[in-house]
Formats: sequence, C-alpha cells, structure tokens
Amino acid sequence: MAKVGADRAGGSRRGRSQRRAPTWEISDSDTEGPTGAEASSEAVARARDPAEQRRAAAEALRLLRPEQAVRRLVVQVDPAILEDAGADILLEALSSLGCEYHIEPQRPARSLRWSRVKPEPCPSSVPPEVWAAGEQDLLLLLEPGEFLQGVLQLTQVCGPTCSVPWIFPESPTCPHLAVIGLDDYLWSRQPNTQEMQQPESPGMAHAMMAVGWPEVEEALVLLQLWANLDVLLVASWQELSQHVCAFTKALAQHPFKQFQERRAVSFCTAACWVAGARVTRDGTGLRGAWWRQIRQFNRVSPAMADAVVTAFPSPRLLQQAYVACGTEQERLALLADLPVKAEKGKRPRRLGPDLSRRICLFLTATNPDLLLDLSS
Repeated sequence: MAKVGADRAGGSRRGRSQRRAPTWEISDSDTEGPTGAEASSEAVARARDPAEQRRAAAEALRLLRPEQAVRRLVVQVDPAILEDAGADILLEALSSLGCEYHIEPQRPARSLRWSRVKPEPCPSSVPPEVWAAGEQDLLLLLEPGEFLQGVLQLTQVCGPTCSVPWIFPESPTCPHLAVIGLDDYLWSRQPNTQEMQQPESPGMAHAMMAVGWPEVEEALVLLQLWANLDVLLVASWQELSQHVCAFTKALAQHPFKQFQERRAVSFCTAACWVAGARVTRDGTGLRGAWWRQIRQFNRVSPAMADAVVTAFPSPRLLQQAYVACGTEQERLALLADLPVKAEKGKRPRRLGPDLSRRICLFLTATNPDLLLDLSS
C-alpha cells in the first residue's frame, strides 16, 4: 500500500511539474471593443430596429429631396462654349441655381454634361441605380450653319439610308441638340439680301441656298423618328440658360421620383393607423365605425348620427329591422321618427324622412348607379 501511495504521490508531483501557469498572449490583430461577430450582431440588431429603419428612411428621403439633390449635381462645360460672349449668362444662371459647374474639355466639343455626386456614406435603403439616374445626359450646342449642313445631309443628299449626324459611337447616349439664333440666321441668308457674305465652303453655300424652314421642319421630324434626337431652337443665350436651369431642376427631381415609384405603395404612409376607427374581432370599435359611416352622409350632424347609432348599434341590426318591415314605404320611413337630442333652449326634433330614405337605400338597394341624395 505504501508503494502504491508513493507511486500516486510521484505521479501527482509529475503532473504538477508539467502543468504550466496560465498566461495571456496579445497579438497585433487584437483590438479593443466588441469582436467581429458581436459587431455584426449589433449592426443586424440596429438594422432590425424599427426606429433605426425609420431614421434611415427619413435620412435617405432628405438626401433625395430636389433641394438637396441639386447641390450634388455638377454641370461640366466645354471650354469652347466660353468663346461666345453670351456664355456668361449661362454660368451666372447655373451659379444662382445652386449647383456646381466645372470647365473641362468634353467630347464632343461645345457640349454640356451632367453628373451626380453620391453622398458619403450612401444610404443602403436607396438602390444604387437611383443615385446614377441622369448621369448620361448631354446637351450639344450647334452653330446655325453647322446645323443647316446636317439638315441638308438628312433631307437632300443621302436620303433615308444616310447616317444621322451628331450621333457619336463613343458616346453611350444620344445627345440633346440646341441651336441659338437659327431664325435670325436664316433671315440674314435670304437670296434677296443686299450684302451677301462669301461663304466659308461650297457645302455652306449649298446649304444657304437650298435649306429653308420647310427643310428644317422636315429634318426635325426625321431626327425625332430615326434617332430620338430632341432639337431645341432658342433665340438667345438667355432662353438657353432658362432651358438648362429647368433641365437641371428636372434631373434633381428624378432620383426622388424614382425612389417613390420603387416603393410598394408609394402613396401610403408608414404609420400603423392613419385615420378611421379600428374594429377588432370581438366587436370593439364597431359602434364608432358605424357612427362615422352615418356622418359621411350629407347634412348629418353628430346628434343625428347619435340617434341612429343609439337605436341600432350596428348596421346588421338595422338590416334585420328592414327585413322585418312589410312594405317598401315602411322601410323608407323606419328612421324618420327617431328623436334627435337638441341643444339647450331648442325644442326636440326628429331625424326626418330624407335621411331615413337615404340610409335605407344605402343598405338595401342593389343598383350601384342609384343617386341617394336627390338634392345633390
């Protein structure tokens, strides 16, 4: 027994000698705060919190509002546009609108391009395509002579099989066209003009002689049908600036409208119950809903609705009373003699045959086109 005890004691000593003291090892990757799993669980809990969801939705709507979205629009203006003296009117209009404009070379030249700056951080409740709406819009400014050359190409040179001018393969979208002063230009190039200026090229001379307003109107139709190109004909830079500002405002409203259309029921609020009286399965609230329904008739005071609801607390009871009546006249006059509580100093009165008839027809008639109120 002593030997066995000694062996046990030795084994116990060996176990104690091999056991290591507990230590803590700190690696460079350890950081203070919750772990990754805990942080993700907290993020999921915040995402599932109804209050947090409402707060995120309200913030997304605030960023999508047109007055906020216009501040994140950037209009890129080609430097060639600044060569015209009227370009200052356009830049002043963009500055007064509240959006930024950058002077950068564009392809094609003499064009304006709109881009949108996404907010940081971007709300996750808004789809990415909503923020990208309107990023490919382009407005190309054409000189009157250049536009007439394209009109000539469309209407007289190549026929319907010709390539549509102002369509650029490298551009992902079709531009909008704008021509300033085309009417004055056509009038100044009439053949009976006393002072004829020497044209710059034979093609320009041909265009001046052969192209007039009938050809321009034909070209506008062809551009719209063949290439879906819109052409804006303005008389001055002031008119062009007004169009650019209106177009910029429309782009600012586009994300908000697109986000509203993506919602399941865009016209319904997020409140649990907006208006009306809720009726539960046990009948609670039925009297209030019935009272409100009576009040929807024309010329019905609260006292008159109280008289009907007091006599018949539910529409089912009133329908049963109508079934028990023997004749149609009895049904129509069933509620006529109900007393209506009058105010102090006034004599009591009855509900009256008019309202009695309307309520009866409302609950018993099968004709959907029947007019209940004869005085309406």
